[in-house]
Amino acid sequence: MMSIPVLLITQDDNLWEHWRKINAQSWAPARGHDLSDLDRWRQHGRALVILDRQLPKLPDWDDPQWKKHFHDLQIVIASIRPNDHEASRTFTAGSSGYLHAYSPIPVLESALQSVSAGSVWMGRSLVNRILQEIDRRLKPGQESKAQAWADSLTLREKEVAQRAAVGRSNQEIADELGITERTVRAHMTAIFEKLGVADRLTLALKVHGISAN
Repeated sequence: MMSIPVLLITQDDNLWEHWRKINAQSWAPARGHDLSDLDRWRQHGRALVILDRQLPKLPDWDDPQWKKHFHDLQIVIASIRPNDHEASRTFTAGSSGYLHAYSPIPVLESALQSVSAGSVWMGRSLVNRILQEIDRRLKPGQESKAQAWADSLTLREKEVAQRAAVGRSNQEIADELGITERTVRAHMTAIFEKLGVADRLTLALKVHGISAN
């Protein structure tokens, strides 16, 4: 399998040394130093990028130039002080991911894999906030109209899926149902496989009868 080129934009040498530890058999890292490198990357027909949030003079997320960059590049924003508010702003602007700059290498690689496949990568706390907001905005009876999603699930799997879809953590689900967290994880694996979803956000959309397209 050919390695996928990924542009790592940072002026921090320590951060660059951390990022470049990604598996060379899967990824071909190249270093960039500022936003001008995005144009060079685009001209070479490449798209995958991790961008250091701490770059000097980085434009505000409302700046129109982000629309151009996010339109045809898959950019993951990496911050040493990540927070849900900024994450929401970057996603509104069009980013493909948001994570801690010093995330463990397996997490970085998972994010790159997800984004390169066309998905979005975000932290669990933000996912839970979105799930809770989806649940809050549901019209009465909307979920009952979309019960076909549960046809392939056992009763317990349905109970787990419904709770995960409104932002409950594995431990919270375990406490509510009187089972272990390990059992919840096993149920979630089965649910994802049966429903053909890869994450909790997509699961929530399916449970609530909302199109992901």
